Amino acid sequence: MVVYNSKSGLEKASLIENYYGFENGITGKDLFNNGIKQAKRVGVEVKKEEAIKIELIPERIKLKTDKGEYVGKALILATGSERNKPKIKGIEKFEGKGVSYCAICDGFFYRGKDVVVVGNGNYAISETNDLINIAKDITILTDGNKAPEFRAKNVSTKTEKIKEVRGIDKVEEIEFEDGSKLKTDGVFIAQGEASSLDFAKKLGILTNKNKIVVNEKMETNIKGIYACGDCIGGLLQVSKAVADGAIAGLQVINYIKANN
Repeated sequence: MVVYNSKSGLEKASLIENYYGFENGITGKDLFNNGIKQAKRVGVEVKKEEAIKIELIPERIKLKTDKGEYVGKALILATGSERNKPKIKGIEKFEGKGVSYCAICDGFFYRGKDVVVVGNGNYAISETNDLINIAKDITILTDGNKAPEFRAKNVSTKTEKIKEVRGIDKVEEIEFEDGSKLKTDGVFIAQGEASSLDFAKKLGILTNKNKIVVNEKMETNIKGIYACGDCIGGLLQVSKAVADGAIAGLQVINYIKANN
């Protein structure tokens, strides 16, 4: 099964001229759509959904999307490069000092405290759900975007544009463009859609300089999970991503056969 969303970086390429077989080049959108059609033609089940969470369960891997859940023996991460870090002053300064990218990983440190979640989509809602029974009060900050529909006793929403994350040795407050401020103990970033790096951090997959670490078989350090393409670094070209995908696909076939 292939699960993908509608925001592929490939689709944004106006013309690709360095990929074999297209004399006059091809748009990224056409190459992407042709690939999806080809996969369907050979019997691959394709789901156009947003992946928001991956969980390890006994002998299986569960993938949760905005529309359902899928369980399998193996998983390939091919979600491109990390592009979701918001351009808000103070975010990088307080990473590890109150700014987190993983509610499951770091939520425990904010038990009974007030936190904010930056984002307004399904990913932000998923992160908020992971914090509901841990944090005292949660505020979803949409940073100028439309507020998501979310009902919970200890969750509120603010749509003001964020100016800065402030504090001395750790996060202490959020300042908004209108001059208002919000005291907080922690900031969880969940802007846009979950990336390969987000999933990796939550699962304990090794990373290096914001890229997933794999071996020559495209295996991560987690059994049954593979990664390929831009999310593992190297040459950020379609040809390289296709080669990575071919290796990962063959290795997954071998893995499933060996674990039947």
